[in-house]
Amino acid sequence: MEQQFTRIAVKIGSNVLTRKDGTLDITRMSAITDQVAELHKAGVEVILISSGAVASGRSEIKTSRKLDNVLQRQLFSAVGQAKLIYKYYELFREHGISVGQVLTTKENFGSRRHYLNQRNCMTVMLENGVIPIVNENDTISVTELMFTDNDELSGLIAAMMDAQALIILSNIDGIYDGPPSDPSSSVIREIEQGKDISAYIQTSRSSLGRGGMTTKSNIARKVADEGITVIIANGKKDNILIDILQHPDSTVYTRFIPAQEATSSVKKWIAHSEGFAKGEIHINACATEVFSSDKAASILPVGVTAIIGEFEKDDIVRIMNDKGKQIGVGRTSYSSEQARALIGKHGKKAIVHYNYLCLD
Repeated sequence: MEQQFTRIAVKIGSNVLTRKDGTLDITRMSAITDQVAELHKAGVEVILISSGAVASGRSEIKTSRKLDNVLQRQLFSAVGQAKLIYKYYELFREHGISVGQVLTTKENFGSRRHYLNQRNCMTVMLENGVIPIVNENDTISVTELMFTDNDELSGLIAAMMDAQALIILSNIDGIYDGPPSDPSSSVIREIEQGKDISAYIQTSRSSLGRGGMTTKSNIARKVADEGITVIIANGKKDNILIDILQHPDSTVYTRFIPAQEATSSVKKWIAHSEGFAKGEIHINACATEVFSSDKAASILPVGVTAIIGEFEKDDIVRIMNDKGKQIGVGRTSYSSEQARALIGKHGKKAIVHYNYLCLD
């Protein structure tokens, strides 16, 4: 088997893995497992990001009283996740392949230490021929700490694990140049960097998952900008994973063309950690001008006008220009207290070094 990639992340959406009544589609699960097993045996490292736990649990139990959305999600996922992972275990065991469950939360990406702990865990799994199966730990996540959906999680995992490709399996063939229900619409085969496709995106959300094509395209763009190929394809099509990798020219899907230069691992973490920023560093007009020229530069104390919020060394902070607009995020070399004492001073070490700075 000729392969273009040696490590891929595959996100499987709820609408791929479940039937209309919310029960697990074991036939589809088995078909996808067969494809992943074939890739695995051909030497491709595969990381699965699998939805379906909540939908699986929903079909398993009936609640005795009306629950709010968060409690309902926690209950269904607690029951459904066990059912889902055991089914994966059984299906992959038929191929002689071991799987490992990785449950995570948005908080686990907020600190570099937790981020690396997750990466190290999955790296050792791959090194020992174990396929990681990742999902959000919905039993302990609450609304403000939830990922937008598993599309967001899959982008984080692909970046964290230095995957060469992220394949997002949905229930449509890709991004269309019009309404998918319109016979005259066709799938956009390739999307180049910087191309505005907002006019083509349908805003309706998945009936079983939390996201939609808007989320998928935004995540795809961000991940592709980091040098990772992103593919959106129809997971209900037979042999879709094998066809994407073996017969790309004759298979219908949308491919986001990646940036030619891959982003460093730490910068990927920083870029995806904006939601965990602990404070703000405001810079003056002169420093703002330097960054608008796309030059590699650090945030020096002499160009800083204000430190907002409280943070510790190595936390993620937002970088704000002289107009108060965010221009990037970075990892700080100082605590907020230390940084305030350095405002405006010459000859001091960078507050944010350019190796740990991601501009918008």
